[in-house]
Amino acid sequence: MKRLIAAVMCLFSAVLGSLRGCAQDVLSAKSDCRVPPGQKVIQDFPLLHIAKIPDSDRENWTLHVTGEGKDTLLLRWNDFVALDTVASVSDFHCVTGWSRLDNHWVGVRIRDVLQLADPERSAKYVTFRSQDGYTTSLPLSECTGDEDILAFRWEGKDLDKNRGGPVRVVIPEKYAYKSALWIVEMKLTERQELGYWEQRGYSNSADPWKEERYKK
Repeated sequence: MKRLIAAVMCLFSAVLGSLRGCAQDVLSAKSDCRVPPGQKVIQDFPLLHIAKIPDSDRENWTLHVTGEGKDTLLLRWNDFVALDTVASVSDFHCVTGWSRLDNHWVGVRIRDVLQLADPERSAKYVTFRSQDGYTTSLPLSECTGDEDILAFRWEGKDLDKNRGGPVRVVIPEKYAYKSALWIVEMKLTERQELGYWEQRGYSNSADPWKEERYKK
């Protein structure tokens, strides 16, 4: 009888282990299908930037929308957070080869801010300028989706300067160098202006699923 009970327990343990293994395989497969080629999932969130982290606080922060718009827009912090905000969960892919999944952001959709400037028909692109002088740009059609936001919260906390705050760009469908930190200006343009890394050999389209890391 003891041998029978032991055999049943061994069989139960084997089945349970197999089920756990299947669940892990399913979770792994789910993650894999969200990770672009050449990327490795990490839990940290490294900060990469071109200069010293700028001193910036909400009280003195402003956002300008300039260029090909009927109105030149200036938003101070209270103006900005009074706009419609959204909660967004998205993945983040760095061109250096790491990805962080399921980032929880709160912010304002880029398209909602740009609409306040009433873009001219000639406006086809937007250049993002950071407080430290960094720039990058995208066609309007590629940065005005539901998940493309100007974020001011991340993982339940206010976005501090070590994470690109008070406000940073988040464009999940592009490599992270298109998601400018410490954003202070969005400039509407008729022709695209190449940004900091794009002028230095990085891809202008920056599609992680096509591994568009560098110019061809």
